[in-house]
Amino acid sequence: MGSAVREAIETVEERVRPPSGHYFEWGGEFENQERALERLKLVVPVAVLLVLGLLYAAMNSGRSALAILATVPFALTGGVFALLLADVPLSVSAAVGFITLLGQVALLGVLLLSAAQERRSSGVPLDQAVLEGSAERFRPVLMASLLAMLGLLPMAISSGVGSETQKPFALVVVGGMLTTLLISLFLLPIVYRLLAGLPSAATGTKDSCQPIAP
Repeated sequence: MGSAVREAIETVEERVRPPSGHYFEWGGEFENQERALERLKLVVPVAVLLVLGLLYAAMNSGRSALAILATVPFALTGGVFALLLADVPLSVSAAVGFITLLGQVALLGVLLLSAAQERRSSGVPLDQAVLEGSAERFRPVLMASLLAMLGLLPMAISSGVGSETQKPFALVVVGGMLTTLLISLFLLPIVYRLLAGLPSAATGTKDSCQPIAP
């Protein structure tokens, strides 16, 4: 709808000259969509900041929170490719799907890194803690990803009445969870290992992990 209305606006501006003192306004669903997109410009940064704060509170480690957020752009690529393959334009519904996907990435990241942090707090070396934590949480991460993908798969392949609003959201989540699963299992442990192994600017020592509160 957005691209069709913008094309109509360009055509009208080129070919139609309103009388003096008159002008055109484009309303209806297009106006609602433009208003929603403007709100999303505020909602998305706020959502990212909230997720960062919640991650820090849950992990008790700024580096762990940054490691999870650093993998978010890679995880979201699955949603982008899903929209491209289905030839579905970016819409408000798809944007909400990306926000939902951000929450899923954070959830899987906490699930995976919490196991590594528990081992580090017990004195296990960093490399061993990352490997053992990833192996331990493989099944929960896989189950959580499959739950989101299979639950929204019927919406992603639907073509009936109402699918124009449901399908973009479902496509983003289903496609994004495919890449999120791979990113969480393989890239996130590497990023966490690199960040946790860096010396602290304040103390000159590597990141020390604090026990996670129950």
